[in-house]
Amino acid sequence: MNKIFLWLGPARLPFLILTPACILLGVACVKATNGHVNYLQALLVLVGAVAAHISVNSFNEYQDYRSGLDAMTQRTPFSGGSGVLPAHPELLGSTLMMAITSLFISMAVGFYFVVERGPALLPLGLAGVLLVLIYTEWITRHPVLCLVAPGVGFGPLMILGTQVALTGAYSATATVASLVPFFLVNNLLLLNQFPDAEADRRVGRKHILVTSGPTVGARWYAVQTALAFASIALGVLSGLLPVGALLGLGVLFLAVPTTRDVLLHATDVQRLLPAMGRNVAINLLTPVLMAIGIIMS
Repeated sequence: MNKIFLWLGPARLPFLILTPACILLGVACVKATNGHVNYLQALLVLVGAVAAHISVNSFNEYQDYRSGLDAMTQRTPFSGGSGVLPAHPELLGSTLMMAITSLFISMAVGFYFVVERGPALLPLGLAGVLLVLIYTEWITRHPVLCLVAPGVGFGPLMILGTQVALTGAYSATATVASLVPFFLVNNLLLLNQFPDAEADRRVGRKHILVTSGPTVGARWYAVQTALAFASIALGVLSGLLPVGALLGLGVLFLAVPTTRDVLLHATDVQRLLPAMGRNVAINLLTPVLMAIGIIMS
């Protein structure tokens, strides 16, 4: 059993829980717009999304080890990778195979839904595959793209992807709902880059923290947090989100002090660690509470 968990380590299993949280929000949007959900197909959507998440994590682990980045970073519970490959370099080949296999599983699920629902899903699917393949080697070298790419994957691609896969059509409800994980997941990756900024710079990465510094990065975090929760309120006020989505605003009790701490301690990684832990909770609780509220509505 321990060998299995070791082999699966580069998939970063604890981080995969974010995917079901986002898919649940997508399913809630389908329930709100269509009145019913095919739960077997929703489960298949989840399988494809988790496979894509495993793939991007595994490619990232493989490429970070090959670039030498893993040898330069000091791991925290939230950053620096799984640590499996530096300790067990013999798993490098199996990590690459896991990345490729998971990507093909995700593509197979996407192909099924394109056949089932029509070509509306195709642009989202192709964008998702491209994001998986070029994230570590290319996107991380472009500050703006690196800032928004994580949110694109877990927001529009997952939430809208779920809507289109299960209904064959886009919806304004899913579009607005997708803005919340878009901003929050951008912040998740942004904050997790704080401990690795110097190591990232040495291997050629050029995200916001490398090009502009931690103070600017903290301001981006604050702006995106505000935009995430404003999206919920404005979505309900405009009638595009059911009133139950306001349940997601309950997470402000975590988001406000976390934003304060990020702004105050942007240059002190050790004092940022509690905020990084709360940031994970914000990313998980917000879409889940929104989904529960939307379904109850």
